[in-house]
Amino acid sequence: MIIAGDSKGQQGKILKVHIEKSKAIVEGINLVSKHTKPNAKSPQGGILKKEAPVHISNLMVIDSSGKPTRTGRKIDPKKNKLVRYSKKTGEVIK
Repeated sequence: MIIAGDSKGQQGKILKVHIEKSKAIVEGINLVSKHTKPNAKSPQGGILKKEAPVHISNLMVIDSSGKPTRTGRKIDPKKNKLVRYSKKTGEVIK
């Protein structure tokens, strides 16, 4: 879920994360118009809509209840591994 900016309140699936730049591309969010010349791939050319990256600080994880939540990390006693969990409900996020 987007928590700040022009797309505030919208939800989408994360397609790609750029770790070095701290940005993520979210499906259907932050669309920009890209003007293209005619070429072999698109013989007509024209204006294409494309997702632009959003800073990770403007994103929140949605838990199973459908509400945005902060996340934490704890050691799972059964598997003895570090897992993410929802701070709001306490359940493990996969």
